Amino acid sequence: MTARTRSHEDSVLSMLREDEDFAIEYLAAALEDIDEPGGEDTFLLAIRRIAEARGGMSSLSQNTGLARPNLYRSLAAGGDPKLSTVLKVLQALGVGMSKVVSHKAEQACE
Repeated sequence: MTARTRSHEDSVLSMLREDEDFAIEYLAAALEDIDEPGGEDTFLLAIRRIAEARGGMSSLSQNTGLARPNLYRSLAAGGDPKLSTVLKVLQALGVGMSKVVSHKAEQACE
């Protein structure tokens, strides 16, 4: 009998979709390196992966009221979204910035 396995990518997307703590940890790790070269792109791509795992850009567009093409541009490498856009997107994904920052602060205290 052959065991069915999921790819690493499918497993990560599943965890980003279903496990809020994992999604927050994922973003906190990306936020840690935001000041390093390429760090901003890494953070934006982390947000985009969570968006894709949680219904895609069409769903995110509906939940935020932001145009889908603008979301694709903003959350791509080299994107330059406004802070209000990032906050609105994270809120719509259920992982507000305050959760990400407080998670990072809790880790620093341990």
